[in-house]
Amino acid sequence: MSKPKLFIFGIGGTGSRVIKALTMLLAAGIDAHASEIIPIIIDPHLGNEDFRRTTTLLGDYQTIQNKLGEGRKEGFFHTRIRTLKEVAPDGNLQNSFAFNLQNVQNETFRNYIDFAGLEGSNHDLAELLFSKSNLDTEMDIGFIGNPNIGAVVLNQFKDSEEFKQFASRFEQNDRIFIISSIFGGTGAAGFPLILKNIRNAASPLQNPEYLRNARVGAVTVLPYFGLAPGESKIDMATFISKTKAALSYYESNVSGNKSLNALYYIGDDIKSSYQNDPGQGGQKNDAHLVELAAAMSVIDFMKMDDEALQTHNGRAVNAKHREFGIREDIENLSFNALGEQTQRLLKRPLTQYLYFSRYLRDELQNAINVRQPFMQLSAPKIDNAFTTSYFFQSVVSNFNKAFEEWLTEMARNQRRFEPFNLSTKLMQEMLRDIKTKRRPYIGGERRIDYHDFNDKLNNSSKNGFASAEVKLFEGFYKATNDLLVDFYESF
Repeated sequence: MSKPKLFIFGIGGTGSRVIKALTMLLAAGIDAHASEIIPIIIDPHLGNEDFRRTTTLLGDYQTIQNKLGEGRKEGFFHTRIRTLKEVAPDGNLQNSFAFNLQNVQNETFRNYIDFAGLEGSNHDLAELLFSKSNLDTEMDIGFIGNPNIGAVVLNQFKDSEEFKQFASRFEQNDRIFIISSIFGGTGAAGFPLILKNIRNAASPLQNPEYLRNARVGAVTVLPYFGLAPGESKIDMATFISKTKAALSYYESNVSGNKSLNALYYIGDDIKSSYQNDPGQGGQKNDAHLVELAAAMSVIDFMKMDDEALQTHNGRAVNAKHREFGIREDIENLSFNALGEQTQRLLKRPLTQYLYFSRYLRDELQNAINVRQPFMQLSAPKIDNAFTTSYFFQSVVSNFNKAFEEWLTEMARNQRRFEPFNLSTKLMQEMLRDIKTKRRPYIGGERRIDYHDFNDKLNNSSKNGFASAEVKLFEGFYKATNDLLVDFYESF
């Protein structure tokens, strides 16, 4: 049976950051067990940096993946990522990863609900439900911790062109995953609303029964960061109370009615304080281990076989509820502090991609200059014309820079995830707490370096490659794998 498509709804800033982490895992070659992934980011605050960084990363991923071609079963960037417009080209959609929320740009919530035009009991009810601060909220910076606002605005989802086109392209064996936080405004409101519309799908949507009985997973992210004091409508003191209220609602309306096949919970009690700025310059949060764990829940969900995720009459059979744990409760984690299953998933691919990125940055030009066989002596050549191309300079290099920034941010956050020593240029010293194999060697311990990398590459220099781009990524994927197996005990 062919792999299913996976539609991912990433809600709010947390949704964007988790999709960014997932994109890094796919770039490193981790198998998503999907024929293709279609991310749909729902966030009224399209000017925030978390959204911009994620959508830029997704665009660069697509460019690289398109150059490498379809049909690859392993390797860097082998999973296809597409926009909803690319999946549904006949629909009236923008070619974007963003869900187009209507009537929120340069608009207050007061005007959105036409508060001045409400009469009688409707006006009284709105005054009861929404404070003056709620009514004056500028919605294009998000719902700033107010799920009561988000629930009203996001209710347009059911009538949107995006929902119609998503339904029209959703096939019987495809899957859905929803990413949201539980302690803010956009995610807490959007998650149950999207799930409800999927389970209550009806005509005139195409094949509504496919959505009603779809295999649906979700990760709900509990508080994992704090906010520094500042002039903001977001009050960190309400995070826990909002979480408790949302969990109580989910118990009855998400878990209790068996709307989900699999629900993942993730959070942390060691918290960094981020800048409290929800405005135009806000939401550029450092990457966090919690977001990486949430991204892994997508992989875990897709690995489950169909029989484990049965749905009948819109209700899940034997719904799964999962949490994420670490082996050691310490503030600075390396790979060894993670569980064995997590290590098996992350350790090799992330190390392979770091080695690949560092070689391109620090050694590739030298290898071209000295005419290493892999680069120069077999077609297609990797030469100065290739390294000065737009593809290499503005796509690959930018993606790799973002990859290392992502690792750096996780390594300085709280709790810290620091499996690599990113300050060194020595390959031997990049991995923390991983032992090398003992080898007899004159002068002391055998150390891995770029000469070993070049030897692995040169051994494959006679293989046929369709293009220089394919040669670069496939050659390095194999070379990095062989290096890790040869030199380290636990790969």
